[in-house]
Parts: sequence; C-alpha cells; structure tokens
Amino acid sequence: MPKPMVAIIGKPNVGKSTFFNYIIGTRLSIVEDKPGVTRDRVYGEANWRGRSFTLIDTAGIEPKTNDVILTQMKDQANIAINIADVIVFITDIKQGITAADTEIALMLRKSKKKVVLVCNKADNYGKTTDDIYEFYNLGLGEPYPVSSTNALGIGDVLDEIVNKLPPKDENEEDSEIINVAVIGKPNVGKSSLINKILGENRVIVSNIAGTTRDAIDSYFENDKGKYNFIDTAGIRKKNKISESIEKFSIMRSMLAIERSDVCLMLIDAVERSYRPRCKNCGRST
Repeated sequence: MPKPMVAIIGKPNVGKSTFFNYIIGTRLSIVEDKPGVTRDRVYGEANWRGRSFTLIDTAGIEPKTNDVILTQMKDQANIAINIADVIVFITDIKQGITAADTEIALMLRKSKKKVVLVCNKADNYGKTTDDIYEFYNLGLGEPYPVSSTNALGIGDVLDEIVNKLPPKDENEEDSEIINVAVIGKPNVGKSSLINKILGENRVIVSNIAGTTRDAIDSYFENDKGKYNFIDTAGIRKKNKISESIEKFSIMRSMLAIERSDVCLMLIDAVERSYRPRCKNCGRST
C-alpha cells in the first residue's frame, strides 16, 4: 500500500515551500520571496510520531486568471487536492483573509477532504496570535499560527496532520522503484514526454523555455516494473544563466541526476547540431 498523502495548498507567496522544506528536512522546493516560483507538484517524504507520509508542495492558486501558466498551476494544485488524504491550507496571518483565501476555502469545503488550516508568518508569535480569530470565518476549523521561517508552532500542525491521516496499514512501505531522471536543454519536450508516458497532464507544458523549475517526481507502473520519472529543469551553459531562480532550478536538476538510477537524455532532433566556429572568419568548421 502507498503511503498517505498530504497536500500543501494556498495562494502564492504565503510560505508553502518554506513549510514543505522544513518538514522534509531538506531544501527540495525552491524558495524565493516572489509569487509563482513553485509551478508543479513537488513530492517529499516526511515522518512524525512514527507515522510516515508523502508531502506534496503545490503552486500558489490564483482562483481567477486567464494566464496559461497560472491556469495550469491551478490545475496541478487541483490534482494534488484530489489525490491527498489530508490538505494543509496555508494562509498569511499578516495579510488576513483575502478574496483568494475565501475562494480556496470554498473549493476545499466542496472537496470534502480533511483540512488543517495554517496561518503562516506569525513571526512575532505572542503578538500575532490575536489575529488568528479572523480565520475561523473560513469555516475550516481551528487555525494554527506558525512561523515556517523560525520553526514555531509546526509541531502542533504535524500532530493534527497525523491525527487526520487514515488508519495505518501494516503493508505501508516502499517497494523497489527505479528512479529515472529526464534531462536536457530547456524546451526540448521533457515534460511532454513524461505526460505522454503517464497518460495525464502531470507536469506543466508550454512552449516557453524554463517552464519547469523544480525536479518533479512522477510514479509510473506497468508489467515491466515500477518507476519514478523525475522531470528536471532545462540545463543551459553557465554563461547564459542570469536569474537566481534558474540557478536553483539547475541545482535541483543536478541533485535529481545524483539520486537517479538511470538518466534519460532528451535532445531536439530538429534543432541544428552545434558546430565549432573558426575564430578568424566566424564560419562553422
């Protein structure tokens, strides 16, 4: 039996990835102080009070948007909601309840899933806890004030997550799974290939280079065996990398290669092969 799944949901830039990274004990999700950094579902393994579960970091949900990437990010979050046993809904205690929080809360209530409501960024723990009462209006039960950055209040949230998990199955353990890292330059079709193998829109696909930022794990099983396909960010030459987010993305790709059993390198068959140029005349040699 697979481990139970816990999905982290919320609007952009409320600290979902910081919360995720702290619980799994490693910086697997990219953390940047700007919205929209996380785009796909990112999976990590967690254990609390002897109970193991799979934690899913998701992209920030923008309930109303016409942007192609933001719409697919919302779809990825919806998939995580559907497959999760427990949902951690993270809000920003400093902002209070926003229109987006209200829309997401309505979506979660309709899902009928078990929800743990978290109010993040309670950095001044004693002073900000009075602001917690407003979040009862979301209708999702008791809100838990936490500071993911300072690791305050997270133990109480983990206790509540474990309490809401389904009863433990004695056969709940990992079997032999082959890790396959799909690597290549940006925009060569890595995400499209994985979606085709899985038969679903597991990872966001667009013709914009750099759409994939995290290393995205996808489980696949057939009569040949069990596989974990890792979609990675496109790797470019160092002298072409300018944004810090891209640097972190490539670091995730390199880590994915290290933890893989097999690397599947994808190239663009249509793109012209690289040919060295003459230093004097500039022509291809």
